[in-house]
Amino acid sequence: MVHYASMKLAFSSNAFREHALEDVVRLLAGVGYDGLELMCDAPHAWPPDVTPSALASFRQALREHRMGLSNLNAFMMCAYRDPRTGREGSFHWPSWVDDDEFAREARIRHTISCVEIAAELGVKTVSTEPGGPVSGRPRRDVCARFALGLERAARRAAELGVLLLIEPEPGLLIERGREFEEFTRDHVTFPGVGLNFDMGHFFCVGEDPAAMIRGIGRGAAHFHLEDIGADRVHHHLPPGEGAMDYDAIFGALADIGYQGWITVELYPFQKNAAEVAKRAFDRIRPYIA
Repeated sequence: MVHYASMKLAFSSNAFREHALEDVVRLLAGVGYDGLELMCDAPHAWPPDVTPSALASFRQALREHRMGLSNLNAFMMCAYRDPRTGREGSFHWPSWVDDDEFAREARIRHTISCVEIAAELGVKTVSTEPGGPVSGRPRRDVCARFALGLERAARRAAELGVLLLIEPEPGLLIERGREFEEFTRDHVTFPGVGLNFDMGHFFCVGEDPAAMIRGIGRGAAHFHLEDIGADRVHHHLPPGEGAMDYDAIFGALADIGYQGWITVELYPFQKNAAEVAKRAFDRIRPYIA
């Protein structure tokens, strides 16, 4: 195994939804992580619940444990409730491309709030879903709708010195690297937009993460890492427990000279988050020590 320097390792708080945020900081620092990714959903940083005192307490925990922040994850909206119907939010809903304008507006406002929290915390990136399900509609129309809402949030991000990162995901509007490139070329005529490169997501749709890193990965502002099984089903696994080639992945990261954050994202493991975080750290840290 070759060691690669200059990358920073974080773990996403979305695996720790049964823990208070200050406890997440303490637990991850105890494992040895350099930082964490903050989930902008309950119970950690759902924007309507974020108060100045809560931010102050979080900042104090970060200082005390010498932890950084890799990214704010604005993908999930599980704490959302539609005031008209009571429908509960999810990882993908409300989406940017919902036929319901009220739902689209909820996603836009949520993302702007997350961008503003990021600026308050001094974090340079916020990741979001790649549009949402297409659901049989003409792709160009769905892309145009996504861009229309995204522009409002991205322009606010640019004003605050934050990048809003699209995260391609299986089953949603943008799944593949080519689709990200086409969308940004044809529809993004405004500042503030970047790429959150989720290695497992690309693997799920049949792409080679290492080759992708040497391509569109050169422009990525943040990376997500997990493992995926040989069947390429979208289920996040701890690193080393799936079929992804980490020697090739970290070799590619070294080749492009990446020096930023890599966040391990293992949200399915709420019941044993601390133990899984330690297993992931032990598997990945030798590459970046």
